[in-house]
Amino acid sequence: MAPLRFAANLDWLFLELPALPERLEAAGRAGFRAAEVPGPFAWDPALLRGAADRAGVGLVLINTPPGDQDKGEKGFGAVPGCQAKFREDLALAVKYAKALGCPRIHIMAGRVPAGAERAAVAVEMEATFIENLRHAADILVQEDMVGLLEPMNSRVTDPHYFLTTPHQAAGILEKVGRPNLQLQLDIFHCQIMDGNLTQNLEMYFPITGHIQIGQVPGRHEPDSPGEVNFPYLFQLLESLGYKGYVGCEYAPQGDTLEGLGWLRAYWASQGLQQHQD
Repeated sequence: MAPLRFAANLDWLFLELPALPERLEAAGRAGFRAAEVPGPFAWDPALLRGAADRAGVGLVLINTPPGDQDKGEKGFGAVPGCQAKFREDLALAVKYAKALGCPRIHIMAGRVPAGAERAAVAVEMEATFIENLRHAADILVQEDMVGLLEPMNSRVTDPHYFLTTPHQAAGILEKVGRPNLQLQLDIFHCQIMDGNLTQNLEMYFPITGHIQIGQVPGRHEPDSPGEVNFPYLFQLLESLGYKGYVGCEYAPQGDTLEGLGWLRAYWASQGLQQHQD
């Protein structure tokens, strides 16, 4: 069984350094060979690509732009009436992904409109999402890229986000019917919304293109106290033959580097000197 490959999420890790290029270099020094950069859009992509190349770090995931977060925006994929904005943001994300050599884009669904009841707008929002995802799939296939759908829990993190469970995401992916659109399964969100992690990982494995981790409930390091047995889950993913990346999207309890003992222990258990190649 091949060892898992881990990616540092630089919206969460190495925040001791204010600049994204410096975080990329810090991730490389820590042994990572891959990074998620959810929001690269404030930076010159050539600058980021140069920093990543110097660090020996591949950029493996970006998001579509979230919009104005002060206005409560969190993407536009499923937001009725925002199709033009969605296409504009998708085009920007594709431009950045090409420049960064990044093959995956998380397509953000967006929030239920303010003042609306989720049940009342669910059908219209799903139809909008399906329309936008088909457009996205057509664009991404031309660039040999994968679009990802990530359910986010509505119990703790975001009560208004449209896409909340793997079951909902899988149903939408089935209706869209495009193989270059896949599931992004964050263990933190999945545990809060549904639990039953073993069966869910096995059930949704065929459509899963990316996985992220964070302990529950604190969203800290995988070896911090919590509900999830990550050594077991890592072994399960190995046994399933998972070839993608495992994104480290958690809030370190202290210094990022000091909190990576769990990862160094994993690498040592696999007979790796420092990092996965």
